[in-house]
Amino acid sequence: MSTAKEEVKALLDRLPDDCSLEDVQYHLYVVEKIRRGIERAEKEGVLSQDEVERKLNKWTSK
Repeated sequence: MSTAKEEVKALLDRLPDDCSLEDVQYHLYVVEKIRRGIERAEKEGVLSQDEVERKLNKWTSK
């Protein structure tokens, strides 16, 4: 597993040279949200596509 500093360096290398600080902040935000989502999925499990569709149908058919 890479360190946070290594991940930030890699992100900066992928971004264009003319990106703004807001661009950097946004990409860091997205990376963190993805990381948290993966961790939550590993802890709590995930739903199959069929399960999601069944739940969505219940919510939208009322």
